[in-house]
Amino acid sequence: MPSVIKSITPRSPADVSVIKAGQRLIALNGHVIKDIMDYKFYSYDSRVLIETQSGDGRLHLALVRKEEGEDLGLEFETYLMDKARACKNKCIFCFIDQMPRGMRKTLYFKDDDARLSFLLGNYITLTNLSDEDVDRIIKMHISPVNISVHTTNPALRRFMLGNENAGSCMDTMKRLADAGITMNCQIVCCPGINDGEELLRSMRDLKSLAPAVHSVSIVPVGITKCREGLHELKPFDRRLAEETIDLVESVAEACFKELGTRVFFCSDELYITARRPIPPEGYYEDYAQIENGVGMLRSTMTEFTDELSKLDRASGAPFSIATGLMAEPFIKELVDMARNKCDNISCNVFGIRNDFFGELITVSGLVTGGDLIAQLKGRELGEYLLIPESMLRREERDFLDDITLRDAENALGVPIYTTSADGAELARAVFGILPETNYGGKTDAGDEFYRYNPPMGEGVRALKGLKRDV
Repeated sequence: MPSVIKSITPRSPADVSVIKAGQRLIALNGHVIKDIMDYKFYSYDSRVLIETQSGDGRLHLALVRKEEGEDLGLEFETYLMDKARACKNKCIFCFIDQMPRGMRKTLYFKDDDARLSFLLGNYITLTNLSDEDVDRIIKMHISPVNISVHTTNPALRRFMLGNENAGSCMDTMKRLADAGITMNCQIVCCPGINDGEELLRSMRDLKSLAPAVHSVSIVPVGITKCREGLHELKPFDRRLAEETIDLVESVAEACFKELGTRVFFCSDELYITARRPIPPEGYYEDYAQIENGVGMLRSTMTEFTDELSKLDRASGAPFSIATGLMAEPFIKELVDMARNKCDNISCNVFGIRNDFFGELITVSGLVTGGDLIAQLKGRELGEYLLIPESMLRREERDFLDDITLRDAENALGVPIYTTSADGAELARAVFGILPETNYGGKTDAGDEFYRYNPPMGEGVRALKGLKRDV
């Protein structure tokens, strides 16, 4: 059962004799617990009455005292204490529908769960939310919520999402806005479908919900080579990327003058496709959409240059960096900056072509172990290889095609180190101050939800400020 206690963290508030692994959590302070959101919300107080039930049906009560907001320390069989809600849409641009067959089953699961939006930063479409679900979000003040809007045109949204319930998006968002729920939104932009005038309409509609709509990212549609039987889509070219950036920036500047915030931001990928410079540091304000590829390159460069000023002499050991084709010129620029300061840096940067998903996919996070090995085997890699950690699953440390980090090391004959999106960490690695290699172990129950939706962290932090006047 989902609410069965798997383990109890030693010396945590719930580590008392009456509560044992194997029991089922029934209620906290008299509130029946159905899932992780109930658990986190009703365990927030400094005094919590915990009701559990053992396998023989006996009930157990324990009153614990703790710091307000401190976790009780109960671990459950599943991350959500429930099954994740599956997506009911048939989006014409769905990336999972474009994945090759034969990969592990978990990669084909499409989640559309408001709880994962709050806790892990995943995006939801609102199409499977009932009125009761919306009421619960409002009651618990679950904020921020990350929403895949794509278009505010009801008819077009029903078509793009393949769901008759998709047309009521703005109505639901207005309810959330009126209740003070913050929303971060994304628009996956498909040339000829929801760009141009339709994009302008969507931005105007979403602007009307500011400041509840805190930020909106505009990202280009991802198109793989596996689209047999799917709706025809056009990729962005330089001209289309330039036109989209011009449109978004014009609306963003108007918002900045009127509201003090731009609200709308294009992804880094659009700037690279348009061959335009990434905007300066201040442009991205609070980097609300950095995990969605908005401002990540600028943030990395800022952190890199700041750390570079603190470093002195590099180790001198030759090494290489592998990344996606999109980031290759950017990484080369950073390495050149480091060389200008320290002339004994010897580094080769390799952009890995994505043969697995197709050459239109250029981001680092979708590079597979097979492509990495095939394109680097026999190359002069130096004493070690650096790769972005986004190429790997969080704990098992394997690539999307299940090749492990150790497999890649054995095939290439060099140690492989992963670096985060933190530019300071990359700068240190370029100077020979290496992060630890982690081969991992057991994956957290929620790990698969990170694959395409890395955690933003806002939701977990926001729990500390939940309103208790409900």
